[in-house]
Amino acid sequence: MSTNGTHKFSTKDCTDVSLYCPVAATVLGYYPNLGANAFLAAGFGICLIGLIGVGGWKKTWGYSAALVAGCILELAGYIGRVQLHFNPYNKNAFQTQICAIILAPTLICISIYLTLKHVVLSLNPSLSRIRPRLYPIIFVPADVSCLVLQAIGGALAASAGSENAKLLLAGDRVIIVGIAFQVVVLLVFGLLSADYFRRAGRWLRSGDASPEARGLWADKKFRLFFYAVLGAYCGIFIRCIYRIAEMSGGWGSTIMRDEPSFIVLEGFCVLIPVALLTAFQPGLLFPAMTARESQRFRRKSKRVGEKSGVESGEAGIKSGDETPEKVTEPTSVY
Repeated sequence: MSTNGTHKFSTKDCTDVSLYCPVAATVLGYYPNLGANAFLAAGFGICLIGLIGVGGWKKTWGYSAALVAGCILELAGYIGRVQLHFNPYNKNAFQTQICAIILAPTLICISIYLTLKHVVLSLNPSLSRIRPRLYPIIFVPADVSCLVLQAIGGALAASAGSENAKLLLAGDRVIIVGIAFQVVVLLVFGLLSADYFRRAGRWLRSGDASPEARGLWADKKFRLFFYAVLGAYCGIFIRCIYRIAEMSGGWGSTIMRDEPSFIVLEGFCVLIPVALLTAFQPGLLFPAMTARESQRFRRKSKRVGEKSGVESGEAGIKSGDETPEKVTEPTSVY
């Protein structure tokens, strides 16, 4: 199309980089680095294999399922970025990397939220500000809400492509709300965790702590698991702060077009937590989270309940009570 000898071109219909479709006109504004993105994709792929293998072996279903889903999305996202290296105008790859990489850390957070309940139950539930079973009941739905918001924003942005500025802006704002809410959820979880471990530390140093709790806290395997989860939490939190700063500038912002910061603060700030949560899985280091241990706990609790019921019944008969007090079976930690 020409007007008075001046050629005007739109990047709306660009399908590949050319003289009239420069890479600078894309949302990212660069060719994604092949080596860095391939490395991240391979890293998440290796973690995925490890999670499926160990998670199935040790039966840590909830913990592993959340991480597996997150790894699948991360893997898909970085494969999309590898494809963008060869063609920055590949719309399918662009949409995949937007949605997958934005959503994946929210799923990964679920595995972190699940751990606190089991740690509290294993150390001392009475020290917790809330009942242990409420941790997943509160934080998992809150995390899913973040996921839904980010999914809506990602879908809007992906459908807009690089040419519909209004739709891109709408998607950007919804994503920011979702990530900001995720930061709030992470912060509340972190404060509750810090408060519990502060109280637990005092209790463990006192003479009131049980030998079992002291033994668990001194166990090197448990400490490795504890610090792995702590490191994963910090990595995801840093990533969320980066994402808010990136998205607040809008699509095509200076931060969004800076790939080194993306690789470090998005890529490695998620890969390292996933690697920690994979290498130091509860199935290997904290058996209280495994399904087998849950079954043992239920059987033990049932035996204790039946024994207590018999003893209280005998005591009731001796005291003239014909009907012993009913003993409620303890609730499973899972």
